[in-house]
Amino acid sequence: MPNFVVLGAGVSGLTCALQLAKQEGNVVTVVAKHMPGDYDIEYTSPWAGANFLPMALEAGSRYERRTWPELKRLAAEVPEAGIHFQKVHVMRCKKDEPTGFRLALSDGLFAPDPWYKAVVDDYRELPASELPAHMHSGAEWTSVCINTTMYLCWLAGQCAARGVVLKRAVVGHVAEAAALAEGGGRRADVVINATGLLACRLGGVMDAAVYPARGQTVLVRNENANTMYVASGTDDGADQLCYTMTRAAGGGTILGGTYQKGNWDPNPDPNTAVAIMKRAVEAQPQLTGGRGIEGLDIIRHGVGLRPAREGGVRIEKELIDGVWVVHNYGHAGWGYQGSYGCAEHVLELVDEIVAITKSKL
Repeated sequence: MPNFVVLGAGVSGLTCALQLAKQEGNVVTVVAKHMPGDYDIEYTSPWAGANFLPMALEAGSRYERRTWPELKRLAAEVPEAGIHFQKVHVMRCKKDEPTGFRLALSDGLFAPDPWYKAVVDDYRELPASELPAHMHSGAEWTSVCINTTMYLCWLAGQCAARGVVLKRAVVGHVAEAAALAEGGGRRADVVINATGLLACRLGGVMDAAVYPARGQTVLVRNENANTMYVASGTDDGADQLCYTMTRAAGGGTILGGTYQKGNWDPNPDPNTAVAIMKRAVEAQPQLTGGRGIEGLDIIRHGVGLRPAREGGVRIEKELIDGVWVVHNYGHAGWGYQGSYGCAEHVLELVDEIVAITKSKL
């Protein structure tokens, strides 16, 4: 009976735990400092938008490509998961044309001929008559938006329903997690390292390639349920973004944002917040009925630290101090929309470890 510890209870960790628990006979424990319901700067997942806006180029599209069918199914069939369908307008600014629309946030989202147009159901390029004057081009299609508060709790509930034990603990070294497994005092056969940004501080890992990409947002009660919006850039600096999305089931509308590499500051900046709100209502004046930012009904200001990594996501197996570890971290801003594809890869590596272990018996 294979025994697993998943270290981390963000969207990546919980998705891996759920997929492991679906396999008959597996014993799964999730160990984390923070759990769904918590709001802490170390815990990235609650602060995300979140949605499905593919960021990879086609060559690296496996994780997002494999996740979309499950997010689409949940939106259509499982309302309690807190995911709903929403049209998105993806806008390419004229000033970003020289870069090929490949920016810090995303290589593939703003591509003029994106791979994902064959994956989603209703992709269309917008005619010039539907574009603002400062836009080079744009596209529309049906995406999903995720109420992260509901979805993380739903994931945890699905895990618990399949016998997963969720345990709060602070682990200093990745190998220590093996001793926290449930199941008659047995150590875990495999530890899944889904510690996100904190992989840079975790003993046995200490990945210096991991860094924060700070995202500041404003959550408002105003709704624009018909259209999600994202632009390739702004006039306020390379680390400033413009996007809006209305979460499912009363989750409010997220206005964003920033992508500030290496910035650990957990505190919302008032000037940045004003700039975010101005960009949002200029792009979508229907949010306030044309009343500008004074018409926004603010719920809270937020800051989340995306777990970015030089070289991209790390999904690989490693033997550390006698403990098999499968790493799954470094997702930057696409953790939700790649979660099921990444978990699929994690399970493939777990199978490889199980095969290696059996061959030595």
